Amino acid sequence: MTKIIGLTYDLKTDWIKKADDPIDATAELDGMDTVDALTNAFQSAGHQVVQIGNAKKLLAALNHGLKVDLVFNIAEGHRGRNRESQIPNILEMFDIPFSGADALTLGVTLDKAVAKKCWVADGVPTGKFFEASLHDDLRRLNTIGYPLIVKTSQEGTSKGITKNSRVENLEQLQHEVEKICKVYKQPALCEQFIKGTEFTVAVIGNENPIALPVVQYAVGGNTNMGNEFYSYEHIVAKSVQYICPAQIDVQLAKKLQEVAIAAYKSIACRDLGRVDFRVDEKGNPFVLEINPLPNLSPSEVFPMCAKAYGLTYNQLINKILDYALSRYGLSLAQEALSK
Repeated sequence: MTKIIGLTYDLKTDWIKKADDPIDATAELDGMDTVDALTNAFQSAGHQVVQIGNAKKLLAALNHGLKVDLVFNIAEGHRGRNRESQIPNILEMFDIPFSGADALTLGVTLDKAVAKKCWVADGVPTGKFFEASLHDDLRRLNTIGYPLIVKTSQEGTSKGITKNSRVENLEQLQHEVEKICKVYKQPALCEQFIKGTEFTVAVIGNENPIALPVVQYAVGGNTNMGNEFYSYEHIVAKSVQYICPAQIDVQLAKKLQEVAIAAYKSIACRDLGRVDFRVDEKGNPFVLEINPLPNLSPSEVFPMCAKAYGLTYNQLINKILDYALSRYGLSLAQEALSK
């Protein structure tokens, strides 16, 4: 049976720039090409699509009697650490089914320190860390030692990560913490730097999540990144290559997939998510972060994983949609069973 699918999203072109915005302020936001690709995917399965847009446009649509069976949500929000939770909260308030993680999970995962605390509690391997704000005593806070990598605590898409984010002494640490706090207006997440390799694993599903084939990052063709790391500068320069499936042994690939599913379950992801890793020189994986709203552009990593698994882009998107429909008892299979 045809469903009416609403699409919520935040476009780069909708961003209202402020004078003190960092250069990568819109890095997480989508282009209309992604929205159109999703629309075409749903239409290929016979569904009707309503392109809604951001949270304010959703509220306006609701005031005008919006009628949808489910909202497929990829909205990142604009400002604040609860920005990704805004649309799920609105949809829950109006009792409208939606895809992906709920407001609580989106809030937890956007604040990387909170997510890491969940993983520590559940025994999911993640690097040692501390949070730092302006005027904190960094000598006292840093019980880890050096090197560290200093990041934004409440951003995605490598926002705030530059070639200077890896620090080896107190002076460098102070400089990077101050930059994060002043430019991005949030605490800095200071993690032990893990020398080694970098991977990402896409996960789909709910009761029995499926980890898709592992992707390995390479910078300048080099997969053994060592002291190198994925940064916003690499995104701009397009110097990062994605290798899928990763050219690693079966045991490591299986371990990464198992840990990815554990991280996914720990913070109650739904329908889809992507888990990023560093693996040290001894082959030990450490979860860096999880993204419950991964970029679903056809040219991005998530569809690449699905292709290696044997799914076309349209099949992937409609599979995620069906996971969401199933949670609400709206899938075609469940409808058939109820008759």
